[in-house]
Amino acid sequence: MPIEIPTDLTPELVPLSWLIGEWEGRGRLGSGDEDSEHFVQHVSFTHNGLPYLQYRAETWLSDDAGAKLRPLTVETGFWALERKLQEGDGGPGLIPADIVPVLKTADEVEERRNKEGGFDISVSIAHPGGITELYYGQIKGPQIQLTTDMVMRGSHSKEYTAATRIFGLVDGNLLWRWDVAANGKALEAHASAFLHRVS
Repeated sequence: MPIEIPTDLTPELVPLSWLIGEWEGRGRLGSGDEDSEHFVQHVSFTHNGLPYLQYRAETWLSDDAGAKLRPLTVETGFWALERKLQEGDGGPGLIPADIVPVLKTADEVEERRNKEGGFDISVSIAHPGGITELYYGQIKGPQIQLTTDMVMRGSHSKEYTAATRIFGLVDGNLLWRWDVAANGKALEAHASAFLHRVS
């Protein structure tokens, strides 16, 4: 299935371009065993001309037929190629970036490929309850692997120490799995889902 790259996309987001759009589908909590709870999810990846994707995932507990029972959670964040900041980048705060993207051509982006033939990426995701995750990982074609470098928790947040996430594009569908180390337990299956693109 061909991937359409938006004409207004900054060059360094081209490796992430297959994520752009709206996704919906169903998943299971835990390892997906017969007694695991079901959920439905709506995910969006958008861009605004800056060198990152904006991410939002809204999730509801559901019955086994996919009917929503009640809200479960919302998470939001930013996905980008991992690279050293340059003079033309914006920030901190409202300090504007240069009008022309820092990485201006496909060749400049290609120079960022890692030894495995993919691109290093960073992802920050914020959750209700005072928790924010910082992931580092790799995108290689339509596959993403992420591991937390840091989990920041507020003073009243539940205990949570690490996570991994994987994403893949399979037959035009977005599949993901999330493993979590929390509540004194080692890394274990937390949730997984199968999402289709919303036209």
